[in-house]
Amino acid sequence: MLIGYARTSTLDQKAGLEAQIEALKALSCERLYSEQVSSVAVRDALREALAFCREGDTLVVTKLDRLARSVRHLGDIVEDLERRKVGLRVLDLGLDTGNATGKLMLNVLGSVAQFEREMMLERQKEGIAKAKREGKYHGRKPTAPDMIAQVKTLLTEGVPKRRISQITGLSERTVYRMVNDDTPLQKVS
Repeated sequence: MLIGYARTSTLDQKAGLEAQIEALKALSCERLYSEQVSSVAVRDALREALAFCREGDTLVVTKLDRLARSVRHLGDIVEDLERRKVGLRVLDLGLDTGNATGKLMLNVLGSVAQFEREMMLERQKEGIAKAKREGKYHGRKPTAPDMIAQVKTLLTEGVPKRRISQITGLSERTVYRMVNDDTPLQKVS
């Protein structure tokens, strides 16, 4: 059985998620799991997809970076899949761990992907530092203060705080702080 997994990092990447899902459907994946969450966050859909995989199944992703956050994480996933005799297919690389060449390429490409990510983060930090020195960087505008009314409305409608967090995209901690704290949320300078 082909089991598809799709992920984007943010809710703004809806088109990217839809494109991944369409590619997995075109391959005739019988089960699809998808989520919009950062790679470093808890990924429930990935956990469910991995738990669903049985011997002889193949987990399919469109891109390697949609699956693992690092070479170590990729190694853990692949080791778990191999132990359970589950294959892994990465569409954009034409990679299939069903053979020795696919396994080798997976390790090489995983290392390259991690290197690229680390270089991107390094350049990003350098750019932010330069913008701060020039007085051009002010960070992201806080979203929570603009959402207090929406959160309180949902609460009065009886929506649980955890669900409010999912609806608004705010962390549960922020929702609880908005509700339980009389201090207004403000941008920290």
